[in-house]
Amino acid sequence: SWFVPIVVGISVITFFAWYGLATESALSLGVVNAVAVLIIACPCALGLATPMSIMVGMGRGASMGVLIKDAEVLELMEKVDTLVVDKTGTLTEGKPSVTEIKTLGVMSDEELLILAASLEKASEHPLAEAVVRAAKKANLFEVSEFNSTPGQGVSGVVNQQTVMLGNIRYLESHDIKTDRLKELPISNEERGQTALYMAVNDQASAVILLRDEIKPSTADALLQLQQHDVHVVMLTGDQQNAAEQVAQQLGIDEFRAGVLPAEKADVVEELQAAGHIVAMAGDGVNDAPALAQAHVGIAMGNGSDIAIESTGIVLVKGDLSGIVRARKLSKTTMRNIRQNLVFAFLYNSLGVPVAAGVLYPFFGILLSPMIAAAAMSLSSVSV
Repeated sequence: SWFVPIVVGISVITFFAWYGLATESALSLGVVNAVAVLIIACPCALGLATPMSIMVGMGRGASMGVLIKDAEVLELMEKVDTLVVDKTGTLTEGKPSVTEIKTLGVMSDEELLILAASLEKASEHPLAEAVVRAAKKANLFEVSEFNSTPGQGVSGVVNQQTVMLGNIRYLESHDIKTDRLKELPISNEERGQTALYMAVNDQASAVILLRDEIKPSTADALLQLQQHDVHVVMLTGDQQNAAEQVAQQLGIDEFRAGVLPAEKADVVEELQAAGHIVAMAGDGVNDAPALAQAHVGIAMGNGSDIAIESTGIVLVKGDLSGIVRARKLSKTTMRNIRQNLVFAFLYNSLGVPVAAGVLYPFFGILLSPMIAAAAMSLSSVSV
């Protein structure tokens, strides 16, 4: 019902256009003008300008190990002026190792390590995995009444003994006296390590020290971002000494230690309220609320599933240099979109008046539909 009228209409317009060019009659020349205007005003190039650039940009990102899940994220990344980063697994390798156990003499080092590893085998935190690895092939006990407080610590019953392991705040929140733990002799180098405080049967028992090496590419990536006016803020649930040492090594001016998972999201919201465009990079379950809150969430490819699910960008190699690549890619893509729009508007702004006959009264120049079609095609080709 609609196909025949369309074919007939196109045929009539084509005939008048051909006849107008051949006879130069006024009516037919008007039809020629109308056809030329319709052709050259076709918004094909404008329609292609953004989606083609976004598609190519996302494809290039994937080839560089930067998976961009949302086109809006690619557009926002060039505007980011503040990068919030987690420490463990983001700035560091995320593979800590136990360096020493300092005890109060309640039990031997080996007995305490077996209790700690038995408790931590129920947890998925990188620090927990390090404690389990340190116990090697020791026969571990079963755990009952296991309880985990995100960002603080874990507790449970191991071999009929109540065991707690976490930061100093965690033990103190359970009314454990930690004065003797704080008085243990710890060198300056050891103070830069992560400390897990341990209590057995409500008695402070030991401090387990762990070291997590900084990723080789982290310092250079942060330096490049800072050179491009991106302010870096480090958030960590670790203690002040460990956070301060990492911040000094990486040249990070602003950092906050002892931050709980919910508080990380609050810090991101606080920065956003101050007018900053914030990107958040993290790898763990604890980072998920902050990753979701940020304008751009960036997950390490080796991170937890919930962290990856909460973000718009995934760095396959878990390497912060991927953030530098993502930012450059965003700038290049947005510049290409603007170039495309300029070319598309340029063709239309120049071609439409000529096709409408603005030069005909003065120079007798009338744009042929064939030339209009070529110009319209060229605008698409330029995009």
